[in-house]
Amino acid sequence: PDVTHIDGEVDPLRDTETIFHELRLKDIEYLNQNIDKVAKIVARMGDKDKVAKNEHETLLRARELLKEGKNIRQCTWANKEIEALNKHLLLTSKPVIYLINMGEKDYIKKKGKWLMKIKQYLDQSDPGATMIPFSGALEQRLLDDPDNAKTFLEENKTQSNLDKIIVQGFKALGLQYFFTVGEDEVRAWTIPKHTKAPQAAGKIHSDMERGFIKAEVYKYDDIVEHKTEGAVKSAGRYRMEGKNYEMLDGDIVMIKFNVTDAAKKK
Repeated sequence: PDVTHIDGEVDPLRDTETIFHELRLKDIEYLNQNIDKVAKIVARMGDKDKVAKNEHETLLRARELLKEGKNIRQCTWANKEIEALNKHLLLTSKPVIYLINMGEKDYIKKKGKWLMKIKQYLDQSDPGATMIPFSGALEQRLLDDPDNAKTFLEENKTQSNLDKIIVQGFKALGLQYFFTVGEDEVRAWTIPKHTKAPQAAGKIHSDMERGFIKAEVYKYDDIVEHKTEGAVKSAGRYRMEGKNYEMLDGDIVMIKFNVTDAAKKK
């Protein structure tokens, strides 16, 4: 069914401004409550609690910037300020990807009434932002008729953008995958970027992190190229990594660990 827009007509630029304005108001409301709480700690502890003092000053600055119409994620912050802000998870501090939902015909033609206007708007208001055009109607067509999806895309010289949306979403959130492989299944595990091997092992089971010895690692691209694990080893692409190894996106991992009964009881 058709849904009437609250403002009477669709205007993506106005709607984007409205959304961010409302998010800023919500952040200000949150800060008003929490600044008072932190202020009481500072009043009681004075300079003795440097963490609380820094937090109080940071939240006051954040509120003023929000009142000026600025989003937290677009402002410059010192490391100690970032530590304070990370405790509060403000809405305007979160990463943003702009998804431009187009009609099927416009998406295939790569032209639309608003596409260039949105691009120009983002270049001015949010430089470097990720903007992904897609068509909800086209994606629904592909889901409804999977047998003919490939033919339709080839005939219309277009493609689905769902994979790109997923990849860019993970990138914006600072997440990545690693894989474990068994005889009858492959599992994908989600971890933050820069996660060390023992902590990645802990996503599978806490015993693996506690008793971590080493990780046997190769890349997804390696198995695609060489077809079998044996061929990956023969090509010298199979590695042994220790506790300081920083996991990479697409790693395929075998965790070696040992946890004694005594260690478990502790």
